[in-house]
Amino acid sequence: MSYLLLTLLLLPVVGSLLVFAWKSPASKFLALGIALAEMFLTFFMLSSFDFKPTVDGVLQYEINYPWATFIKSNLHFGIDGLSMLLLLLTNILSVLIILSSFNQKPGYRNTYYGLMLLMQFGLIGVFTAYDGLLFYLFWEITLIPIWLIAGIWGQESKKIHFTTKFFVYTFVGSLFMLLGLIYVYTKSASFELTDLYNADLNSMEQTVIFWFIFFAFAVKLPIFPFHSWQPDTYTYSPTQGSMLLSGIMLKMAVYGLLRYLLPIAPEPVLGISGQIVLVLAIIGVVHGALIAIIQNDSKRLVAYSSLSHVGLMTAGIIASAILTMEGTFTISGGEGAMVQAFAHGINVVGLFYCCDILYKRFKTRDIRQMGGMARVAPKFATLFMVILLGAIALPATNGFVGEFILIKSIFDYSVIAAVIGGTTMIFSSVYLFRFYGKAMFGEGDESILSSASDLSGVEFSVLASLVVFVILLGLFPQPIIEMVHEPLKFIYSSMVK
Repeated sequence: MSYLLLTLLLLPVVGSLLVFAWKSPASKFLALGIALAEMFLTFFMLSSFDFKPTVDGVLQYEINYPWATFIKSNLHFGIDGLSMLLLLLTNILSVLIILSSFNQKPGYRNTYYGLMLLMQFGLIGVFTAYDGLLFYLFWEITLIPIWLIAGIWGQESKKIHFTTKFFVYTFVGSLFMLLGLIYVYTKSASFELTDLYNADLNSMEQTVIFWFIFFAFAVKLPIFPFHSWQPDTYTYSPTQGSMLLSGIMLKMAVYGLLRYLLPIAPEPVLGISGQIVLVLAIIGVVHGALIAIIQNDSKRLVAYSSLSHVGLMTAGIIASAILTMEGTFTISGGEGAMVQAFAHGINVVGLFYCCDILYKRFKTRDIRQMGGMARVAPKFATLFMVILLGAIALPATNGFVGEFILIKSIFDYSVIAAVIGGTTMIFSSVYLFRFYGKAMFGEGDESILSSASDLSGVEFSVLASLVVFVILLGLFPQPIIEMVHEPLKFIYSSMVK
């Protein structure tokens, strides 16, 4: 079955080269076709996937080839339930993100779509790498295309300033992660993930490694106070860039926390390090939500909303890690984080696309200057509402189960932290309903509304597809929980060395 994984890895990069070479407006259809092929291949691999493997840590698709024996690093790729979930998210959203750009005027050139496929290649590499050096290389690969997409096709005059700030933050964080992984490598047999887990590190070494690796993930998520690059970059990137950053790219850090940080350096979560991370995550939940409430820029509002939701995911992961190290084995925080990561990816891409649709009609991102869209665009109003309900975690939508599990996992560790973190469900209702109310039912400019139209075919296809996942995963979340259960059980058990 290794040929399927090899095809999954190589198809986007080969497609990217073809799109770069084909200087034609029709190159967007080639990019979409390649993304669709990736998505269908992922679903085909899922069809023979064992949701309940009998062996902990088993890889159901695997490539392992020695490529740098001197430094004991292998081309080792594999897929377990954790990887499969994020591959599904990546390859589903890649199709919708590429499709969402088809209505742009003027249209994007082949370079734009080539960079998007290159980004997809890097993301797949991150989610399947089972070698520390390989993980770092793909982590860095993803930075290049998104920097170019945001920097070249961004919407404001200061886009270079903001995207360079994002690049510097992320690159410096990545260097800290590389230094941490290299040090762990010197204490282990190789860069193989299982060898890194078994590295001989004392408590002081683990603490230093914990903060070096965590810094890279904290910037990428981002976690307060490492988030200052995020609102500007999300706001001034082209819509597809914002979707890639928030919908998929930040999930690299959620994945990294679970796959790399906790099993390699588990002891610090028992002490002040774990407490600091938990507090920062909870501060991020409240900070992001409160600032979102007062935002009038629609994209900036969604950016701060994302910051709030990511803080809750991090808090749940760390809370379960602390309990596990204290002797109460639990993976609920990890399960909640992965369910919510998938739901958040769907919802935030939908919200950014709704911002884009509103911008095209009103020629502004200021929600105070919008209004009345529900009268002239009932299909848009309906689909926007369903996505919004998922984002505020209404029961029977995709956002509910993940947030419920996360709050419960934090509650098991600290009632106070759970109560504060749980305010995200209240605050999100405030700022998202304020946004929706002004845009859909406010007093709009009649001259604009008279010429405004409902959704185009492309816009309806993208939003309707996202709505299907909002409803489907809200009604049937159990397959995702089963998919990630065994890998998370292996990861959290690896913490107890």
